[in-house]
Amino acid sequence: MSGYFITFEGGEGAGKTSILHSIVKRLEHLGYDVVTTREPGGIEIAEKIRDIILNPLHTAMDGRTEALLYAAARRQHLVEKVFPALEQGKIVLCDRFIDSSLAYQGYARALGIEEVFSINQFAIQNAMPDLTLFFDIEPQKGLERIAANEDRERNRLDLENIDFHEKVYEAYQLLVQRFPERIQVINADQTFEKVEEDSLSLITQFLNTIE
Repeated sequence: MSGYFITFEGGEGAGKTSILHSIVKRLEHLGYDVVTTREPGGIEIAEKIRDIILNPLHTAMDGRTEALLYAAARRQHLVEKVFPALEQGKIVLCDRFIDSSLAYQGYARALGIEEVFSINQFAIQNAMPDLTLFFDIEPQKGLERIAANEDRERNRLDLENIDFHEKVYEAYQLLVQRFPERIQVINADQTFEKVEEDSLSLITQFLNTIE
């Protein structure tokens, strides 16, 4: 595959989704062929699985069921959208990927990072991102942003208490240490413009290094 797979990660309210949609315009202006997508979702089958996972009414969902549904959505999304785009030489910007499963289900839900990683290895066949941006913000500040944003989609994860989100944050710190060559940290507790510039700088540096 000749394209590049770049993922955006972070806790709730980190601002990664807004930055992603802004970055794509900047990259296209620089002449790059970019595809944007999200997880879970991005294609019809995965979006339907997303509706099941994130439905606020599905509070009875078992943690392992949740992890398996994420992996299933991820597999179909890769095969149907990500792999074809990469084969065409496009840059794929994806809102969340495997690191979210490791943080949310593996660590915060205490299923085990290695166990969830194993499930996902079956799903992705070693298709790890080329670059991951982690948008770093304290959980409480992220949740305060969500509370102030009336337009944001409300989902089942928003029902979790602060302890859960603190664990997610801890997990991302562990993942940054585990994959330092892949995961780059962005200070998300800055103005939107500064976060956007920092993100664009890291992405263009990466692309210039490998081209």
